[in-house]
Amino acid sequence: MGTEIIFQSKYPPVEVPEDVTLPEFVLSNVEIYLDKVAFVDATTGKGYTYREVKRDIDRFSKALRSLGLRRGRVVVVVLPNVVEYAIIALGIMAAGGVFSGANPNGHASEIKKQVEAAEAKIIVTDGTSYDKVKNLGLPVILIGDDLVEGTINWDELLEAADKANIDAIDEKVQQTDICALPFSSGTTGLSKGVMLTHRNIVANLCSTLFSVGPELIGQISVLGLIPFFHIYGLTGICCATIKNKGKVVVMHRYELRLFLSALITHQITFAPIVPPIILCLVKNPIVDEFDLSKLKLRSIMTAAAPLAPEILNEFEKKFPGVDVQEAYGMTEHSCITLSHGDPNKGHVTAKRNSVGFILPNLEVKFVDPETGNSLPKNTPGEICVRSQCVMKGYYKNEYETTLTIDKDGWLHTGDIGYIDVDGDVFLVDRIKELIKYKGFQVAPAELEAILLTHPSVEDAAVVGLPDKEAGEIPAACVVINSKAKESEEDIMNYVASNVATYKRVRMLQFVDAIPKSPSGKIMRRIIKENMVKDL
Repeated sequence: MGTEIIFQSKYPPVEVPEDVTLPEFVLSNVEIYLDKVAFVDATTGKGYTYREVKRDIDRFSKALRSLGLRRGRVVVVVLPNVVEYAIIALGIMAAGGVFSGANPNGHASEIKKQVEAAEAKIIVTDGTSYDKVKNLGLPVILIGDDLVEGTINWDELLEAADKANIDAIDEKVQQTDICALPFSSGTTGLSKGVMLTHRNIVANLCSTLFSVGPELIGQISVLGLIPFFHIYGLTGICCATIKNKGKVVVMHRYELRLFLSALITHQITFAPIVPPIILCLVKNPIVDEFDLSKLKLRSIMTAAAPLAPEILNEFEKKFPGVDVQEAYGMTEHSCITLSHGDPNKGHVTAKRNSVGFILPNLEVKFVDPETGNSLPKNTPGEICVRSQCVMKGYYKNEYETTLTIDKDGWLHTGDIGYIDVDGDVFLVDRIKELIKYKGFQVAPAELEAILLTHPSVEDAAVVGLPDKEAGEIPAACVVINSKAKESEEDIMNYVASNVATYKRVRMLQFVDAIPKSPSGKIMRRIIKENMVKDL
């Protein structure tokens, strides 16, 4: 091994406060903003002020302790995005418990697996999802108006907490305690519980919010559409906005008209969304029903999946003056890079199509997956990151933990990328998703971006299929618009005319829809299985 080549942020380190828990950190200075709205439901208008948020976090954490929740025990939350969501999550953490969000649209068997894997003690849900958890033998706290026998009603629980004389928590919650156990989408197959401490998330917020100037505090309205059970929804949207004393406009499901009217009605300034929604904004005629001049939107943020350059161009034409920010992160670390800093502080904006610059306090290196050597600028390798934000490990899974975090504390992301001379980071693809065609590496994301430039293509996904001669061949599923005349052959030829021979798509199917996860990632495993059946 030669000397290690390690890259750091081009911006100075930021201080991370010691000894504060995540709830204490995000609620700091709340006294000045008590009457300001913190959360509002996009459809019903039901809201919570900062006074109510602080009060209910205290009440809920007291209530959980009176129910016998001990430090380090897990509470699984099975809810769509609701205005109480952050209060529930932060209340669990303030009580010394561990918040674990589950997908409310998940199958009952998937929720059961998560509850058992996390050894949960309590479940929080609503009337809609109650049937999925009622047979798990745990106390259930029910949010909303449904009264179900044998469950604990949320409103009554909080009222009882006011009357209960539970003393302060017996053991102080430490910053090194685990506070969240999200389950990662399991790119390696089975999903795993990711142990995040208060310090992990506080440190990540310090790094991510380093560019937010004092003039923005109390001024931002953020769209809360990305699922809050997803760590990005909880930290990047809820916690970051509470810390900045902004307002989160909560949406529990995505529907284009609802989404556009929420942006306009609630004068949303910042909207973190996923690439499939940007695709809709660009390609769907419904958008033309709205007067886009009424938008107060200043920026959108996209993460979770690479954004095709062509879509970015079309978006900027249709929504001039809206910054498109890209970010890159993962459950095991939270945010790693950001594309936009604060111009008032002399931060520069990263190049188009990059995922941005390395955040303060982080170290990043790019490693040759074959040799393990760290690589210089402009040389693609596996992205590795080291910082105070790296997870403590996978819950009760020493083996996977040691595969992911090495002895020197580097988290291996499984993503291939490189850094250029200006310090901007570019993603190439997931290591596991690269297609090996006759020894050449083909990145699905690159072919998908090319497919999306075809006027008749509405959506596309590319996977590698087994092939005797080539090892793997690039195969595509394509959603074509209803007026299109092209054949599958035509679309394959279109790609062939834009790429090197080894990158050509060798098999293509028209489909009605591309299966995607709640966070907008293409579910390649499912596509592969379906295409292999048809071979």
